[in-house]
Amino acid sequence: MNKNVVFVILVSVLCVVLTLIPTGFENPTLTENLLYEKGEILEVDNSFLQAISVVTIGRQNLKIKILSGGYKDSIFCAENVLNGQKSIDKIFAQGDKALTIISTDKISGKVLSVKAQDFYRGDVELVLMIVFVVALLAFAGFTGVKAVLSFVFTALCFWKLLLPMFLNGTNPLLTGILITFLTAAAVILLVSGVGKKGLTAMCGCFCGIGFTALTALWSGAWFKIPATVQDYSEALIYSGFDLDLSGIFLATIFISAAGALMDVSTDIAASIDEIHSRLPELDSKELIKSGFKIARPVIGSTTTTLLFAYSGGFTFAFMAFMAKGMPFVCIVNSNFISAEIFHTVTGSLGLVLTAPLTAVVGGVLYGKKKHLDKK
Repeated sequence: MNKNVVFVILVSVLCVVLTLIPTGFENPTLTENLLYEKGEILEVDNSFLQAISVVTIGRQNLKIKILSGGYKDSIFCAENVLNGQKSIDKIFAQGDKALTIISTDKISGKVLSVKAQDFYRGDVELVLMIVFVVALLAFAGFTGVKAVLSFVFTALCFWKLLLPMFLNGTNPLLTGILITFLTAAAVILLVSGVGKKGLTAMCGCFCGIGFTALTALWSGAWFKIPATVQDYSEALIYSGFDLDLSGIFLATIFISAAGALMDVSTDIAASIDEIHSRLPELDSKELIKSGFKIARPVIGSTTTTLLFAYSGGFTFAFMAFMAKGMPFVCIVNSNFISAEIFHTVTGSLGLVLTAPLTAVVGGVLYGKKKHLDKK
């Protein structure tokens, strides 16, 4: 059997195993007497809402028709309380689909209360995922199948391994490195194939991830960025978890950059593989030289990609600082913006190293046979 097919089967089995493994943080009390169902808003009463400046407080009285589960087609009255926090409050309108929580009595099973928790987005998310998968398969064929499998495997590794290990207090830097290496190896070998091309990309990517981790660890103390700069980090503290938040923050830097590092190493490895297939007479030195020429524009474009990716998430923060007329020196020294600069520059440094190292590894691997023949 083809070794690439064997590897696809192996990763598929690992995905099944990971799916069956519990995270250890399941909370039965959240589902014991509570049902989470899809509902449709039939009627809305906004008479108890009050607008104060730019926020709205009060409550909505709703009539909801349940669209799933054991109470399908049942109609209940529910409330939606607004606390004046625009980031978490939601205002429902007639016809909206809502994630509905039905609280029942443990003994009799009688419905005690019904709450519209949030907008129901599962249908739209599912449609987008289907469109993504179909488009990928239509364009890439079997490679698309492997790309989808790598996507699923990476998501499962993060949800079933990385996050639970962080919550259990394991060393975040070591854990992050190991899980990132595991997922990067699986993704690269699935997409590039089990062979010289995959090995070239994997070696280059591993070097880039390791260098990015060392750079983050070395320079992190200089930036003096509190780990609580990340959303929900304080919530973890207040929940009673004793975590190394600084280590987790540093780990997120090379984890975030790993995708771009995989892209660069895979692109250069594929280029060297194609050059070698067309010009097998080229020796290691010539292949490395060609790899360097390919790497230069790749580095330039990918570092800008990182800039777009990170700064895009902080557009509103930049706008808020600008609207206040805050001096530029204050902006770049604030915790939030400094954290993004730290992410971007550290990840870009990893890219700068990944590209030439991948070219060197590829030149050595693909040019080795010729040197042996000469001997």
